[in-house]
Amino acid sequence: MGPMTVAVLAGGLTHEREISLNSGRRVAESLRSQGIQVKVLDVDGQLLQRLTAIEPDVVWPLVHGSIGEDGSLQDLLVLAGLPFVGSEAYGCRLASDKSVASSVLAKVGIRVPDSTALPQTLFREVGVSNILNLVEQRFSFPLVVKPTKAGSSMGLSIVEDRAHLPGAMVDCFAYGDVALIQQYIEGREYGVGVADLGDGPRALPPVEIRASGPYDFDARYNPGRVEYFIDDSDTAEVGKVAEDVHEALGLRHYSRTDIIVDDAGQPWFLDVNVAPGMTETSIFPQAASALARQQGRTLDDIYLDILKTAAISADQGN
Repeated sequence: MGPMTVAVLAGGLTHEREISLNSGRRVAESLRSQGIQVKVLDVDGQLLQRLTAIEPDVVWPLVHGSIGEDGSLQDLLVLAGLPFVGSEAYGCRLASDKSVASSVLAKVGIRVPDSTALPQTLFREVGVSNILNLVEQRFSFPLVVKPTKAGSSMGLSIVEDRAHLPGAMVDCFAYGDVALIQQYIEGREYGVGVADLGDGPRALPPVEIRASGPYDFDARYNPGRVEYFIDDSDTAEVGKVAEDVHEALGLRHYSRTDIIVDDAGQPWFLDVNVAPGMTETSIFPQAASALARQQGRTLDDIYLDILKTAAISADQGN
């Protein structure tokens, strides 16, 4: 590739700031080990000036949630004329809203839980009790309440009965203005990375998630509450679902899809991330490491391949 300079964007004023900074540091360390010049930049008032001074060949955005995944940062990079790793703004906008993503994917035949999306303003105007009474009539318990635009399971609750619905709504609205109220699916949960390593997007080995209690923010980032298993059984179907999600939403370079397989063996789409976590407990690097071991390579090689793919697509104007 020749000498390259990469700007890794991390941090920002989001609920996932510290996770993003951790992800940025780990990816930067990986790329440096492969001889890439890397600068880690926070998303603040000096960002554009610093990018201009650095003149990076490629930018790798690793800001989780909010502007990092809703297409805003990607649109800014396009305005600045900077090529970047990851999905373009269009795909980010579709993927970052769980309600929108589920609607798009249901249209192409991917199984999604039954759900409804309700903004906080509607509760103020119509009345909390009136709406929650309709929810109770429409859905069976338990059900899931979560923000339509939040990552790392922030604001997520599994609600066992009507009495706990108001508290779940309060928790949800602390992280977003729109609540997704969703059918609860019992089953085995998987995180499935998809990466384009030069020959098109392909699913990485699925990672099964076994958590004590909900797979929430605490379980994701504080060791002890969850175990991860690289599933060696026949999980080709969940890999195919993740690839289909990546394609249907128009994603690029890499993503991670959360899927649950019910007791009948049917996979259900839960969520997709266009800037998945890259921390020591994150699913994407675990899956990428498993693929690297199968190929006799390293995680650093996988990250370099993703970067190469982004650089080539930039040269081709994609």
